[in-house]
Amino acid sequence: MNTRITYFAAIITTVVLGLSSRTFSGVIPLFMAKHAGDVLWASMVYFGFRFLFIQRSLKWAVVISVLFSFAIECSQLYKAEWIIEIRNTIIGSLILGRGYLTIDLFRYVIGIMIAFWIDKLWLQRNN
Repeated sequence: MNTRITYFAAIITTVVLGLSSRTFSGVIPLFMAKHAGDVLWASMVYFGFRFLFIQRSLKWAVVISVLFSFAIECSQLYKAEWIIEIRNTIIGSLILGRGYLTIDLFRYVIGIMIAFWIDKLWLQRNN
């Protein structure tokens, strides 16, 4: 299978799982409902960078994904009216979040590491 198609499928799957974790938060265990969205968002970021920069190493994708995710989280400390308006939209809150939480940084690292291992152990083997 074409590698880009594989990463695109991983992105779509991750987005569907992430949106489902929010939609069905009342029927999944509380721990999963509380953490899954951020973990899956960071996994999607990793797969997105792999999709865009397919020739780069997996380790590069981990580093750039962590930097990007941390930058997005830290950007939530910026409180200008125009960005708050963007964050108050559905798509804006899904991409940029709403407020800074230190625990989100840990969730991002976990999500990126899960995506890395899926990539290394499954996606790389199948290509």
